[in-house]
Amino acid sequence: LKLGVYQELLAAHPEEFKKEDLKQALGLHARSTRYLEAVAAGEMRHDLQGVPVEPVAPEHIHHAILEVFRRRQARSKDDLRPWLHERLTAAVEASGLSREAYAERVPSTDPVATAALDAVFSALAERAAKREALRRAFESSGRSLADFAEMYGMDPDLVRHVLAPAKDTGG
Repeated sequence: LKLGVYQELLAAHPEEFKKEDLKQALGLHARSTRYLEAVAAGEMRHDLQGVPVEPVAPEHIHHAILEVFRRRQARSKDDLRPWLHERLTAAVEASGLSREAYAERVPSTDPVATAALDAVFSALAERAAKREALRRAFESSGRSLADFAEMYGMDPDLVRHVLAPAKDTGG
């Protein structure tokens, strides 16, 4: 739901909703696993007519991912940290924020969350370094993309993808 839906519902239906009942109902909805999963997936916020109106803030996505992880981990015997790492990586990349900007928007004192985020940024920095090394090797080779890919036994589409400009989230 879009931000401000509580006020919008009260304004549209002042006699139908008691303030406390509406606040409680929206709170239950916003804390439901289903809602948190939608937020964690980075889906757009919607108005009361179901129309997408705004993106979810990176800090809300981050919080939702951690909460879904905690709930799932509490019910599972499996280690779900790889799932957490994958989801946080996607969230950081989608945010387009640097490590510093992300940390500023999403402060954490939770050791599990901090360790997971450190691992994500380390992996992104490593990926960026590999991308840069491949770019430099390609540029210094003087070969076409297809010839370069063949020379290293790589798929040309993969090389094209890796050499495409990327958002700087590694450092």
